[in-house]
Amino acid sequence: MTLVRTKRCSLRLDPRTLLVCAAVALLAACATVLAVGTGTYDLTPLEVLRTLAGNGPPGAEFIVVDLRLPRALVALLAGFGMGLAGAVFQSLTRNPLGSPDVIGFGNGASAGALAAIILFDAGDAQTAAGAVCGGFATAAAVYLLAWRRGVHGVRLVLVGIGASAVLGAATEFLYVRADIGKAAQAASWMIGSLNARDWGDVRIAALGLVLLLPVVLVYARRLTMLEMGDDTAAALGVPPERSRLALLCAGTGLTAMAVAAAGPIPFVAMAAPQLARRVTRAAGPNLLPAAWTGALLVSAADLATQRVTGSALLPVGVVTGVAGGAYLAWLLRGERRAERL
Repeated sequence: MTLVRTKRCSLRLDPRTLLVCAAVALLAACATVLAVGTGTYDLTPLEVLRTLAGNGPPGAEFIVVDLRLPRALVALLAGFGMGLAGAVFQSLTRNPLGSPDVIGFGNGASAGALAAIILFDAGDAQTAAGAVCGGFATAAAVYLLAWRRGVHGVRLVLVGIGASAVLGAATEFLYVRADIGKAAQAASWMIGSLNARDWGDVRIAALGLVLLLPVVLVYARRLTMLEMGDDTAAALGVPPERSRLALLCAGTGLTAMAVAAAGPIPFVAMAAPQLARRVTRAAGPNLLPAAWTGALLVSAADLATQRVTGSALLPVGVVTGVAGGAYLAWLLRGERRAERL
């Protein structure tokens, strides 16, 4: 651990964590460049970089900038937001299952966006507004139902799982109400699809990070103290409920904007913080390592859908769902071998 001091503040830096962030960010950038170059009109990584610099092959600018780059950037930004939100929620609940896609916050954003798509034939902005409203309405309901002289992590997870089941039923009802065309569009989106993403979706994902990433980073120290328990945090001068509420709002907003841009991509918010913690071997929420790990997971899954199937039509959520299910089974096997399960 390295301590950097100035006249006004001091900052502790973990060299291993910084190295992991840099390495994962580089891998995510490489996956993004490879994904942009993959398709019917193949481009080498050098040709992709030259095209982005304005000196690419004839006709490549339209393919790269207008068709493929928005999809790749949405994967990068949405994965970053999901990984960051997962780290916030898992740290607040002190439970690896306390990710937004498990405790219902992601499902609430999905239900809100789905209602906007099916009932109001919404565009990008309206879908994002529906996702934000659905996410915050679910967060408020779960928070109030879990409240009992404060919000305990296990109680929040259990109430959230129940809310997730209710929202799943609401989603099925929306499918029944929809005509065949809208139901097919909604079904593809609900799996977590990056197909037909444009610069409007990039702006939605980027807006969520620009507004909420500073909030999460400002509260990062408080989040570390909350992991030690409410009594310890209060003794150190951190108001537990006020800090928890602010972080819940920030995490919900990150989840909603990521869902609005890319759909509910499963398992990323749950797996990214756990993978980041195993690689950094550092205590605490590991916010930025988890965020970059989420970006790498979605970008790599997008690349895999195009390289393995030879088409960009396969929803990226299928890949993350299969990989996430296998990872969860591996974790449970390890817990069973250690006789903790």
